[in-house]
Amino acid sequence: MRNHKAKSVALGGVLFALAIALSLMESAITPLLGLMPGVKLGLSNIVVMYALVYLGFRQAFLLMVLKALFSLSFFGVTAGFLSGCGGIFSLLVMALAQRLGATHYILSVCGALAHNAGQLLGASVILSSALALTYMPVLMVSGLVMGGITATGMKVLLPALKRVGVAPQK
Repeated sequence: MRNHKAKSVALGGVLFALAIALSLMESAITPLLGLMPGVKLGLSNIVVMYALVYLGFRQAFLLMVLKALFSLSFFGVTAGFLSGCGGIFSLLVMALAQRLGATHYILSVCGALAHNAGQLLGASVILSSALALTYMPVLMVSGLVMGGITATGMKVLLPALKRVGVAPQK
């Protein structure tokens, strides 16, 4: 039991470090891609989706909270709040989709769409106006595309994770 707890904590730390590394890498390359404001690849969400699918809701929730706290600490209150809004909504939608038997692709796209919707709702709270919601069509289209990219990233990473023993051999 004790060994299992230590292994779980260590894996959580590795996953958090990976999520932050992917987030920082994404922040560095996003400006080079010429994407519209607010459009991101969502690479660190691969880690949260992996945690949800293979480690359970609790571990995924912890990672999402840590990512939001990281954003709060390094990018400010607005970034932390929006990260939390998007992360919570995304995780809840992905958990529901998972219960309904969604594939990794559907899970990823649903998560990306929900993340964008959650951030826009958070922006509406910050602005005290529904005006932010007018950006919804742009972020919904980007969510479809970026959700597909995230699903592909998970598909590419799973064999490597299985080889090192952190993904079940299904």
